Amino acid sequence: MIRSLARLLVLASVLLASPAASAPILLKEPKPLPDLAFETLDGKPAKLSDLEGKVVVLNFWATWCAPCREEMPSLDRLQAAFDPGTVVVVALAVERSAPERIKAFLDEAGVGRLAVYRDPTAATSRAVGLPGLPATLLIDREGREVGRVLGIAEWDGPIAVGAIRTLLERRG
Repeated sequence: MIRSLARLLVLASVLLASPAASAPILLKEPKPLPDLAFETLDGKPAKLSDLEGKVVVLNFWATWCAPCREEMPSLDRLQAAFDPGTVVVVALAVERSAPERIKAFLDEAGVGRLAVYRDPTAATSRAVGLPGLPATLLIDREGREVGRVLGIAEWDGPIAVGAIRTLLERRG
């Protein structure tokens, strides 16, 4: 397990060292997360624990965020590379925009594969201590944070895909 986690951290550090991305914050040990609450675009309640058992790429974004628009297509392509039954890429809009505006943003960006939720209060981003957008948490199947990216990253590149595969190979 330690070897797998070390390999994941090395892969993620290479992925996130691209000039387009902010410096990554990688965790030496998986960190428990609060059971973040948000809602579907049709207003139904949802929680992070609903996704337990899957590797989660949890992206925090907003429609007014230009770097978010740049990053979103690579997140969509990352989801295309994996079965959503094992890996789910979540686009969590942390803003007050109406669901119609969020849908229009995603349509304009050519994004259609992501699990899309919203948090109009932005309580989720405060709960995990995010300083800005975009930001992404890498979450293992047990619901623990194993890494985070502040800023944009190339999520569909071979290094990111390899990091996700490493998380899938990890047991407990």
